[in-house]
Amino acid sequence: MSYKCSRCKRDVELDEYGGVRCPYCGHRVLLKERARTVKEVDVE
Repeated sequence: MSYKCSRCKRDVELDEYGGVRCPYCGHRVLLKERARTVKEVDVE
């Protein structure tokens, strides 16, 4: 799963044993990448 570090803005791939930490700057706040598709909502 791909995440983005909120401090250095680099893409981070997490493994299950590495913990939640950016390997480049050590920051622990990671943002989950969202899909770039537009969702359609059915309004009645």
